[in-house]
Amino acid sequence: MHMHCMGGVRLSVGRFGQLQLQNTANLTIQVTPSISVHAVDLDAATGVDTILPLRSYGLCRESPLFDSLRRRSVDRDNERMAEPRRLALHSETELESRAPVGFPSSCPTLDLSATWDATDRSLFVFRPPRQAVSRSHQVGAPAPGTQPPQVVTVTWKPDGQFLAVGWSDGVVRLVGLETNKAAHHIPVCEGTDANISCIGWASCSVASTSPRDLPIRSSHGLSRDRTASDGDLPPNLPQELAFLEVDTALPKISPLPTSSAGADDDATVFTLRTGIEFLFQPPRREEYDQVNIMAVGTDDGKLQLNIYDSFVVGAFSSPVSDSPGTPYMISHAAHPHLTTHALVFARTRTEPEHLHLVPMDLPFISSSPINLCLLASKLTTLQKLLRYIRQTQLHMQVEWKNTRELPTRFLRSVQGDLEELPSGPRGIVPALYHTVVTGHAYEPVREWLVDSLAERGHKRWDKAVVSGLENLRSLVHENFLPALERCAIILSRLRGLAQFHDDRDDIGYSVTQISRLLDIIGCLSLVGHKILSNVMDELEHFNAFSTWLRFQIDRLASSSTAADELTEKEATLDTSKVLTYIERYLTSSPLHVYFDEVSQQDWRADLAHLEDGVGLLSILDAQLRKQESGQASRRALQHVGFLVSYVTTCSNQLFKDMAEATKRSVRFGRAVRLSIGQPITLMDTRICHTSKNASRPNFRPLIQNRYKTNQFYLFRSGVDIKNGISSNPQTTSTCIRLEDRKLVDLKFLNDETLVLLCTQTDNNSIVALAPVESEHLKYKAYDSSSDEIPTVGLAGLQEFVIPTEYAMRPVRMEVHDKTDLRGELPIRIYMLSSNRTTWRTFTIPQ
Repeated sequence: MHMHCMGGVRLSVGRFGQLQLQNTANLTIQVTPSISVHAVDLDAATGVDTILPLRSYGLCRESPLFDSLRRRSVDRDNERMAEPRRLALHSETELESRAPVGFPSSCPTLDLSATWDATDRSLFVFRPPRQAVSRSHQVGAPAPGTQPPQVVTVTWKPDGQFLAVGWSDGVVRLVGLETNKAAHHIPVCEGTDANISCIGWASCSVASTSPRDLPIRSSHGLSRDRTASDGDLPPNLPQELAFLEVDTALPKISPLPTSSAGADDDATVFTLRTGIEFLFQPPRREEYDQVNIMAVGTDDGKLQLNIYDSFVVGAFSSPVSDSPGTPYMISHAAHPHLTTHALVFARTRTEPEHLHLVPMDLPFISSSPINLCLLASKLTTLQKLLRYIRQTQLHMQVEWKNTRELPTRFLRSVQGDLEELPSGPRGIVPALYHTVVTGHAYEPVREWLVDSLAERGHKRWDKAVVSGLENLRSLVHENFLPALERCAIILSRLRGLAQFHDDRDDIGYSVTQISRLLDIIGCLSLVGHKILSNVMDELEHFNAFSTWLRFQIDRLASSSTAADELTEKEATLDTSKVLTYIERYLTSSPLHVYFDEVSQQDWRADLAHLEDGVGLLSILDAQLRKQESGQASRRALQHVGFLVSYVTTCSNQLFKDMAEATKRSVRFGRAVRLSIGQPITLMDTRICHTSKNASRPNFRPLIQNRYKTNQFYLFRSGVDIKNGISSNPQTTSTCIRLEDRKLVDLKFLNDETLVLLCTQTDNNSIVALAPVESEHLKYKAYDSSSDEIPTVGLAGLQEFVIPTEYAMRPVRMEVHDKTDLRGELPIRIYMLSSNRTTWRTFTIPQ
């Protein structure tokens, strides 16, 4: 049958050769021997309809024109389906120097990366295009005969707020984005021959049952599920009360002076306002049910566990026994809704012969009687406050030393001349006292005032004492006492929790321990107020003494014509305060008992006295009264350094007891030995907790063979978790073969998708997305004694090519799933070029 079309008719050939007529205007269709039509041709490159005029042909299924149109359309559809889509460039950075192995490391929530600059020996955190966010150097000079420490591994916190940096000196330093100073210092293998091998950092849910999952009662008295929006739900009142922060109503803690006080890393971390606010920020509402877990492995097989950034739970020996050599941790994986983590151990990081998959159970996360996030945040804040108090005490010590050092040198220069006098005073105190009362100055005093001290020396003396006392006053008033107030608030909260859970023995501390710490904090507060009062008195009396001293210098050095003018100034002097300063403050200040060095004998004697459990605050008050009245008293007990050291020691014991209680519940499951019969070149691990099998999560190691670069192995170890304890893993495996592809790198994107970086036969790079679960994947029970693993081909993958204008030969890849935690970010694929200086970020087009 032939058709004759009048008007706007569009004819298109479908995918399978069907003719389609579309009525686009008023048509008159008649059956005639010939027709005149317009055929629609879909351009394969642009996807735009092209109108092709055709002459009058006889058109039927057997006609050559029909076959030609059908073949042409089908061919172009097939080409369109076979042609990979192009990745979209998100950002690009050119590094100053070649990135070492394992670098750069990309942030999961921000478009940031970190790399180690071996030339500058600094850790460089940047955002594209090479915009510096921070540059951190190791603090302090290396010991004689040793190399400066360098970065060996880095790991981002899951929320992107911190960067954990493992240094070759065996210390993990946590660096915040707001400052390049190390916020926390976690010794792992410091002072040993071991090195940090791996840092794993994950966030886990605290509560197994969220209030959102519980039924609530509606206004009509009927029970309903929490399926409404958050705005319709009542708040979790017990949780809100538990996390109510009282110290937010207090004035903010002030940064310490920039002058150095101490040689350790804490000397500079508290000197910036941004650093102070970053360190002492309260937990956010979305973190109330979460706790951060950090696992740090060392190459001697040990493992250190930390919670909430810096609270050390303890160190564990290697859970894997394999000879020869001790396997150590090289990878870590966790799931935010599970308390069981997956650890991967090997005897070497480079091409190990086999791996050991070890489940690590942390039942304390869900079984703690106290909200673990609340408890851990209070403990780590207390740790930071104690570090802050320690640095404040060192600054106070420095200011006190500056106050006394220069005047002592001036007084020592005249003391020898006075002792040689045949008659008269033998010391500077009675000599100056004599001058104030009588106006007469002995010859050594006259020479000292006019020649040695003079106007310049007086200005130096005045500046040293006034600035030192004012700085000391500021440190006590703005830093020392406010930090002690916050310590008292935290300890009061911990004591209330201990009293509420007094029938539990798994919280790790007691009311007695907290009360003892509160007693020491009270002693420090008492000493702080005493220091503040004495500083104010000494500063007032010194101003009077300084005015009188300048008057005497001018009087003794002036001519007789200026004596009358000086006599008028003398009438304004406060002689009583001058005499009081000379008698009480000139050579021995009441402040010396708080800052001067204490002998080791007095230190040990007072420490032994306190270990008897006596009430510290009452004893200190009695000793201060004795000291003020001139009686013999305990020297060390009144010293600021002694009290700070004592509260630090007692707090460390509290932290140790709580860590031991937590450590006892940590359990390592049976290790699964994974082998493919050849050295392993690539590896990634993930815990998948899919909705299809929510009660049985899977540990999924992903490894590749050195010699067969077109295939990789996927292992699946399923465990049952009950009360935070996992069962023995049941492992299956499969081998996936890629046709005409050479695998460069592979990573898990999420629980459902693998990202494969491959090169084609023409050496062009391609990114393929492969499903973790597929009907084509044939898993077989894994037998560690046999290397026979079923091999399957995987076709029909989503493939993406690198745009021609950004062509590169990538050697390393990192991937991150889309996130909105700190701003909307799509799926990102990071690639490092073979020159190890080009770092590009691509996204997958929608």
